[in-house]
Amino acid sequence: MPVSEGIERKKVTTSHGRYYSARIAAQRRKKLVVIQNIRRRKGVRGIRTTPITIEKTRISEREALAVLVGTQIGAGVLGLPYAASKVGLIPALGVLMGVMLLMLGTAFIVLKFSAGMGGAQMSTLASRTLGKAGGWLMYLSITLMSFGALLAYVAGMEQVFASLFGVSETVGGAIFWVLASLVVYHGLEASGKTELIMSYIMLALFIGVTFMLVPHAKLENGLYADLSGILSITGVAIFALGCHTIIPDVYKGLGSYEKTRKVLVLAFLIPTAIYAVFMASFLLVFGRGTPEVATQGLESLYGRVGWLVGNIIPLLAITTSYIGIALAQQSNSEEFIKLRRPVAWGLTVIPPAIVYFAGVRNFADVLAFAGDTGDMLAFIVLPVLMWLSAKLRG
Repeated sequence: MPVSEGIERKKVTTSHGRYYSARIAAQRRKKLVVIQNIRRRKGVRGIRTTPITIEKTRISEREALAVLVGTQIGAGVLGLPYAASKVGLIPALGVLMGVMLLMLGTAFIVLKFSAGMGGAQMSTLASRTLGKAGGWLMYLSITLMSFGALLAYVAGMEQVFASLFGVSETVGGAIFWVLASLVVYHGLEASGKTELIMSYIMLALFIGVTFMLVPHAKLENGLYADLSGILSITGVAIFALGCHTIIPDVYKGLGSYEKTRKVLVLAFLIPTAIYAVFMASFLLVFGRGTPEVATQGLESLYGRVGWLVGNIIPLLAITTSYIGIALAQQSNSEEFIKLRRPVAWGLTVIPPAIVYFAGVRNFADVLAFAGDTGDMLAFIVLPVLMWLSAKLRG
């Protein structure tokens, strides 16, 4: 027997040797299955084996940016002008910038912890830094936020679908729920491509709406200050800039901390700029009389064209936000409470639909409930506590 063969046999009698030999054998089996699959595709008969499914989702930086921006630009962009009308243009812009910086800071905290833990979801991050109680508090706060947001989105879209397609509001809400939920089930790659297309369309529409409003704008309509509505604009801004739950998925999709960090900066600057221009445009035209859903005011200025644009914008904005939030909650449930994807998907999208069909359809109230509870706790309070805990532990 050759000396080298004897050495090799000695190695595999140790625990490390058995581990590595088992690993090599597993790799060979995977290669065999891949070769057999290729041969079958080329028309070569091979041994029938059980296929090994390996999920390797990779997205581009543009798709990552689209997912993050799409998650943010949803119902918030439609409610910000109305909230700004309660305080005036200058205070509203100040609050928006302050909230953006605060949310970007806590987003960096989430990214740093997630990257250090291999792309772990937010509930897992809180559990490992604040203990089991912190993990469950994070999971429940995100679940509450997601539930309220998804319910509000379905309720908000019922009127859009009913107006655009001539169906009843209940049927319109059901159609939206089915289509958006199917995209969520197919995961991050499908969502990235869908939101990339929608984000480009939305950007063009926002620019178009701004040009439509400029001829009717008057500076004096927005130059007033009323601090009694400061809490309202702050709450809506927090909701509008929340994309923290999708950050771990985007990090795993890009596979790079530095790339994700750069994308994250743009993902907050772009929506903030869009919000500021969009908010100012409506406020300078309608002033204190800004509609609750801002785009509804376009019909009074441009008739049928205003009606069409005013429906398409919420259609795209709410759809992208629904996909991003539902996808993050689905991944959160898969990781934190170890659910299989079909179960996690059902737990994410079915309860809001049940409550919606039971008759709870007040868009504004549900949105406020989601922002005032889950968003504040999950996106600001708990990330700061995680950071402080890590600092105290050195």
